[in-house]
Amino acid sequence: MSEDITKYKQTSIGLIPSNWEVSKFDSVFEFFPTNSFSRDSMTDRRTFNEIQNIHYGDIHSKFKSEIIDCNSEHLPYIKDEMLSNQSFNFIQEGDLIIADTSEDYEGVGECIEVKNVGSKKIVAGLHTFLVRDYSNRTVQGFRTYIFNNPKVNTELKKIATGISVYGISKGNLQKLLIPIPTLPEQEKIAKILSTWDEAIDKCKDVIEQLKERNRGLAQQLLTGKVRVQGFEKKWKLTPLSECLTFTPREILKPTGNYLALGLRSHGKGIFHKTDIDPDNVGMDVLYEVKENDLIINITFAWEQAVAIVSKKDEGGLVSHRFPTYTFKNENAICDFFRHFILQKYFKFLLELISPGGAGRNRVMSKTDFLKLEVKIPDVIEQKAIANILDNAALELNQYQEKLTQLQNQKKGLMQQLLTGKVRVNLND
Repeated sequence: MSEDITKYKQTSIGLIPSNWEVSKFDSVFEFFPTNSFSRDSMTDRRTFNEIQNIHYGDIHSKFKSEIIDCNSEHLPYIKDEMLSNQSFNFIQEGDLIIADTSEDYEGVGECIEVKNVGSKKIVAGLHTFLVRDYSNRTVQGFRTYIFNNPKVNTELKKIATGISVYGISKGNLQKLLIPIPTLPEQEKIAKILSTWDEAIDKCKDVIEQLKERNRGLAQQLLTGKVRVQGFEKKWKLTPLSECLTFTPREILKPTGNYLALGLRSHGKGIFHKTDIDPDNVGMDVLYEVKENDLIINITFAWEQAVAIVSKKDEGGLVSHRFPTYTFKNENAICDFFRHFILQKYFKFLLELISPGGAGRNRVMSKTDFLKLEVKIPDVIEQKAIANILDNAALELNQYQEKLTQLQNQKKGLMQQLLTGKVRVNLND
């Protein structure tokens, strides 16, 4: 790549290379009607009609990258009973599918380009735009990067409307101005960025393999199906009252803003609510948490809203609905339970002591919680198991950090290439 700072021109979207063009989106891409098939309309099993669907949620997950290979990705099928009085615009090679809705402001304008469609019958589903380059001014492999141009992305966010859910109208998208590099430059930019996509995809593959390995390892070690070498002592059925002590740390509500903590369901951990104004809190008494506490949300315990407090959470405040427990280290250690509480069986136990219908009607009994019996090894074996699982988690975290680095590097490179700040060398 080489820089060229002499051949630029001022346009309605800012400074761009002099041999690039600026066009309205609909002067390059033609819109085709899509179908409003939701998740409930689909099945993983092959159907008689064999019509497959790409949903807006698939676009936000982006499969592996911005380009979907229809040969390698499994797409759900439309149920036969959903097809009455339906007409279809089947996706063609190189089509662009854009999500018109996003729950995340940063996800506005996310899209995918399709390849290897072949003879497959695939439709664009709920909350999507299906567009096709009828002008032959873009090359396959480059089209999805149009929305990654930082200038275009900024304009997309300006035309998005909504509060908790953000949407883009067809009319506004049609008028969106986009820069169009020369075809040879598009090909070269796509080729350069595809090498980063390959590295990112490989890293994602490794991450998924490690996640699967770690799930299996945890399930085997935490149930005793597989024992750590050198340990043969029988596991004991132990009430949680012998593992934990209820340890509330009552404090008066602060007079100034403070850090409050919440718990995500499904074992997804603690989140922070910073700068909480005490005037907006009706309770006079709150409770402080400390590192290595076990904390649980009694309202959503049945959804596995439970976690071990980390150092960064220490000092946060919670209400009476978030009881905290400390470990009796002669019988149980937090490093072992950090993994143990995420198992399906532990969720099952929490469901048993959370009677009622659903939501706030299912409040866990704190008394019954300490009566729960869990089958666990002695502390020495707990430490050995925790060490194995911690090392496995560390390896996964290293690859997740590597993925973040690759994605950030690609993002920086895209900003340079897609704005023309750095020009590609067409002679390489």
